[in-house]
Amino acid sequence: MSTHFLPRLLRVALMTLLVLAACISPSFSQKHNQGKILGGYFEEWSIYYAGYNIANLQQNGVADKLTHLIYAFGNVTTIPSPACAIADTWADYQSPYLPSVNGTPYPGPLYGNFAAIQQLKALHPHLTVLMSLGGASAANTAAFVTAASTAGGRQAIAASCIDMFVSGNIAPGITAPDLFDGFNIDWEFPTAADTKNFTALLKEFRRQLNALSKTTGKQYTLSFDGPAGSQNYVNIDLRKAAQQVDFITIDGYNYSGSWVTQTNHASPLFDSRQDPLFGQGLDIDDTVNAYLKAGVPPHKYTMGLPLYGAGWTGVPNVNHGLYQNSTAPSPVLLANGTALCPDLSGNTPGCDTLLTPGLLTYSTLSTLTSNGYSNYFDPRRIAVSLYDPASGTFYTYDDPATAFLKMLYIDLKVPGGLGGSYVWALKDDDANGTMVKTMAAGLGR
Repeated sequence: MSTHFLPRLLRVALMTLLVLAACISPSFSQKHNQGKILGGYFEEWSIYYAGYNIANLQQNGVADKLTHLIYAFGNVTTIPSPACAIADTWADYQSPYLPSVNGTPYPGPLYGNFAAIQQLKALHPHLTVLMSLGGASAANTAAFVTAASTAGGRQAIAASCIDMFVSGNIAPGITAPDLFDGFNIDWEFPTAADTKNFTALLKEFRRQLNALSKTTGKQYTLSFDGPAGSQNYVNIDLRKAAQQVDFITIDGYNYSGSWVTQTNHASPLFDSRQDPLFGQGLDIDDTVNAYLKAGVPPHKYTMGLPLYGAGWTGVPNVNHGLYQNSTAPSPVLLANGTALCPDLSGNTPGCDTLLTPGLLTYSTLSTLTSNGYSNYFDPRRIAVSLYDPASGTFYTYDDPATAFLKMLYIDLKVPGGLGGSYVWALKDDDANGTMVKTMAAGLGR
């Protein structure tokens, strides 16, 4: 059977199941998906312009659906020696102004997001909370390279991170034992020279967490963030790295964006011969196939889903804007989608909270069909887009339909399914948490 024929069969199966699910119940998949991961990244900076707090997860019911909350980010440093560091002391543990999760004032001396996490974990004892270390900062990448290059550096950084975030020695006089249940290592991106050290760093974290388990009797979780583009994951020994971790958070987005001038889907499930870039692996199914072929067990593959979209303007009214040349990234809109944001400094309330040309949150995108945009579903790619011919503006994003279909893919891709899914980032959903709740229904949660 042709390898190109298999994705077509899976597309048909997904579309058929979507129709059946609508006719029967979202609970139809529950018996298949028990134990699947549903994670969400919480950005520490979301408490600022976005005004999104840990308490929102409790208020809108999203905390009831998550298995893993991933906090972004903790810093890594090599000055004066390899260690973990707090990225934002005010947001993390100092601010006394954040809303309470359970209605009880924070007693101190621990405040900020960390105090809110304590309250959330008390209400949801089965929720696993991970500290994501690193992120996209070049400084973090350089620190990972240096720390991971020697056995002593690996031992030092793992010990420091465990002491700070798992044992909870946050700062002098401020402790929070068991605040985090492990780590998500977000090293962006190892080079070919880092391949062995990347695995060795994970192995050292795993060794020290296992040693701590013997003392506390608790099991600790370790994961790492896996890139979608082959130019990045080729530098990771995926089979050996996967052996050290419980699961991998693998990007399922940024396959396209406003850094290129031709519009395309940013998070498509499948490739398509209609795509001018066909065959370049710019889709989730190709990424899944690459990781599985490299030796990653399917149950450790956790698919990323974006709660933001990519956009372009100056797009001609051809093919509803898809695969067309643009003149610029899309402008930032008001959060209700009715007009342009007048000021990207963060001093003007009411704008899309990403404040970045070429990007919009799902929350804002979900308003655009009421503001002159038409929605188009691409059945070849299991992707959705928005286009406004009057302004020549095109967006690619995920909506509840594509989110639900992606969860069905997780169940159907291989016997037993993939490991689950996660979102970047929780604050970008609408106020009701529609996208996360849709994913939970697709995963039977």
